[in-house]
Amino acid sequence: MWLSDLKIVTPDGVIERGAVRLTDGVIAEIVSGDAPGDALHLPGLTAVPGLIDLHGDMLERDIQPRPSAFFPTELALYELDKRLAGAGITTAYAAVGFAWTKNDLRTQEKATEIIHTIAARRSALNIDLRVHARFEIGNPETAPILESLLDEGVIDLVSVMDHTPGQGQYKNIPRYVDFMTRWLGFDPSKIGSDIMDRIAAGVEEQAEIPRDWDIVAEVARIAVNRGVPMASHDDDTLDKVARMADLGVTISEFPVTTDAAAEARRRGMHVIMGAPNAYRGESTGGNLSALTAIKENLVDVLATDYFPAALMGVTFKLADDGVLPLHEAVKLTSTYAADAAMLPDRGRITVGKRADLALVEHTPGGHPRVRASLREGHFIYQDMQISRVIRHTLTAAQQDEIL
Repeated sequence: MWLSDLKIVTPDGVIERGAVRLTDGVIAEIVSGDAPGDALHLPGLTAVPGLIDLHGDMLERDIQPRPSAFFPTELALYELDKRLAGAGITTAYAAVGFAWTKNDLRTQEKATEIIHTIAARRSALNIDLRVHARFEIGNPETAPILESLLDEGVIDLVSVMDHTPGQGQYKNIPRYVDFMTRWLGFDPSKIGSDIMDRIAAGVEEQAEIPRDWDIVAEVARIAVNRGVPMASHDDDTLDKVARMADLGVTISEFPVTTDAAAEARRRGMHVIMGAPNAYRGESTGGNLSALTAIKENLVDVLATDYFPAALMGVTFKLADDGVLPLHEAVKLTSTYAADAAMLPDRGRITVGKRADLALVEHTPGGHPRVRASLREGHFIYQDMQISRVIRHTLTAAQQDEIL
């Protein structure tokens, strides 16, 4: 099936008006100008590779949208799947944490249940949803559980995290206390000073607990031996980047300083920053601005972090604002993400790659609107406008081919 009258973003530039032929789930041909045969004509839309998100926290938040409100994992999974498809994201890694905050969501039992649910339901989802397991090094008993899950083949990316206050993302302990109380739904200004002092004392006590880097090394060894990419989280110093690189870590996600990002790049690591950070131009935690890092050529990949729409939004905003040409911005949200995740079959609109596409309506200076998403040549999301075009222009046999 040909999709025609499109602006097509390729790795080398933009075809202002062209067509792409999809066959057996892959891109079979790309031409400039009109399609040479029957086609679905979609004027006014831009075709970009289906976006690839390596770090999204949304599933956990859909399972527990408020501190005391839990919903079934399967229900949250199906809803997130639709939302990601509607945002033009065709491959995503759901971040599942083990014991960062002391709540019921990140217990080892709950995290394992979430991972198993994703594995059991993957084939029923619209997008290719994978698991990003987040290993908190202050919780060493998680290591054997991760090893078991890696043996099962239900983990696709592992990140090593250290949310200990006083370093990394939370260099300032009062800032950490403020963040955690707000995260748990409390207003620090309304909590008595004696309670806040006890919280701060507990945090400082936690910060003194030594980290067992031998366990981290073992987790890294297991992951690397199984061909699962490893990421480090919130790198803040050259020494930490060096330690992670020596362990076989190939991804530095959300580095908090320019020096750490630059060192990660120097060591050949893929640097991931948050798309919301880049879109807004600043970090919510006062750390490195992703936009600044992009301008300094220190970023390879952007991730949704907590807001799916930011990924497509920032792709076009970077181009509109003159930060990057559109085809280079697309590489941050698809192409290089595929490289970092070791997924060579996708992330580019080139012949032979998977026909994972997003069709976007966009006026320079405006907000991009995803009209349709395709996974392996099949529409997994289309809005009313696209549905009408398909229904009125294609035969039943042609509709069967792409729907």
